[in-house]
Amino acid sequence: MGRYVFKLPDVGEGTAEAELVGWHVKVGDMVAEDQILADIMTDKATVELTSPVAGRVTAAHGEPGQQLAVGSPLVEFEVEGAGNASAALSAPF
Repeated sequence: MGRYVFKLPDVGEGTAEAELVGWHVKVGDMVAEDQILADIMTDKATVELTSPVAGRVTAAHGEPGQQLAVGSPLVEFEVEGAGNASAALSAPF
């Protein structure tokens, strides 16, 4: 089993942060690839973020209403295989 860290993507052109509107998953949930994880709102739109991997949610960062920086960890998963945790931990947030 590996660990995969999904970071908040830039969903707009040059967006620096987004507001977490709400979660569709919680810690312990098993999720499928492309399953909706959370809703975020930028200055232009509300966007559904989907899972890039299948696995079990081990951490969900942020509370509804909180501003999150693009590139910051959003969801952590336990996945089959190696995951990306070593790359994620060495990369600057």
